[in-house]
Amino acid sequence: MIATAQPTPVSALADLVGLLPEVAESALREHFTGRRQPAYRVGQVLRWLYERGAAGFAEMSDLPQAERAALAEAFSFTAPEPAKISRSVDGTAKHLWRLADGELIESVLIPTPTRLTLCISSQAGCAMACTFCATGWAGYRRQLSAGEIVAQFRGARRWAQENGYDDITNIVFMGMGEPLMNPKAVFPTLAILNRGYKFGARRITISTVGVVPGIQRLAEMPEQYRLAVSLHAPNHELRQKLIPLEKKYDIDELLDALRRFDAAGGKRITFEYVMIDGVTDLPELADELARVVREFNAFVNLIPFNPIPGTEWKPSRRARLDLFVERLGRQGISAAVRESRGSDIAAACGQLRAEVTQGRAPVQMGSI
Repeated sequence: MIATAQPTPVSALADLVGLLPEVAESALREHFTGRRQPAYRVGQVLRWLYERGAAGFAEMSDLPQAERAALAEAFSFTAPEPAKISRSVDGTAKHLWRLADGELIESVLIPTPTRLTLCISSQAGCAMACTFCATGWAGYRRQLSAGEIVAQFRGARRWAQENGYDDITNIVFMGMGEPLMNPKAVFPTLAILNRGYKFGARRITISTVGVVPGIQRLAEMPEQYRLAVSLHAPNHELRQKLIPLEKKYDIDELLDALRRFDAAGGKRITFEYVMIDGVTDLPELADELARVVREFNAFVNLIPFNPIPGTEWKPSRRARLDLFVERLGRQGISAAVRESRGSDIAAACGQLRAEVTQGRAPVQMGSI
């Protein structure tokens, strides 16, 4: 059963970081007009917000001190505190952010020779309760605000610039939480990143376990945001044992929504598939998976299971991973094994938080 969403703490002041760009501009114009300040003050603040990465009004050094103080009285400015920063030998960097109410969320920077991908969270914890996911085991706390989601990008971008990384090239909503279960914050965040920070829609990917109304909404949008579907099983019987949401939106309904998304054109779908030894990696499941995804001409990411303390599950052996890829390939499906990154710093989603958070009772192999 999905937990009832708790409200995000609301400040009495509008959070400038979480406002749509046109709303932020309008609010700033009204603010400075009321203070009889020149119109160019609006542009100064927006540059600090979107381009120069100020962590707060105090850093906006080309504004008079009195105007910085007045902004702090008129608006809030979300900038979570880094509770822990871990950097892997492979360059992967994980931030554990502490929010204003003490909640902890994660973001991860993943460098490759050609890109720097940022993985961000959309909820504190997750209510989806997927049996193989560390975040799900840690439980659900609350929704994040748009400002708290955008602030992860702003904080990670600033840290990357200060620590010798290239510019962030891609953003994926694959951190803690189910993005499409937080539409009031996630959809404005997409617009803020796209229109405010000039981040191309094709460089932003939303990952979902199959929230059908959210997929349908994405299909109707003109922007070509990418979609990653956490399928993890090719049939209803197995999928409902791994993903409780399958009981609400079954695989047939999910596939219908994906057809609608695909028909919109130019919106790439990737399928995510967790590889658990003896559970999801059977050869016949590869054949069934091929039949399910073939119509979408999509790519399949095979994700070795990240062990969670208290479970008996193990990641698939390399030979089984290679066989799965080969078997999909023989049926015309492009697939690859997503190599683990940052394993020495618990960089998989939810793992860092799970180290200090008690999870649910372990699932026994026999139940699957």
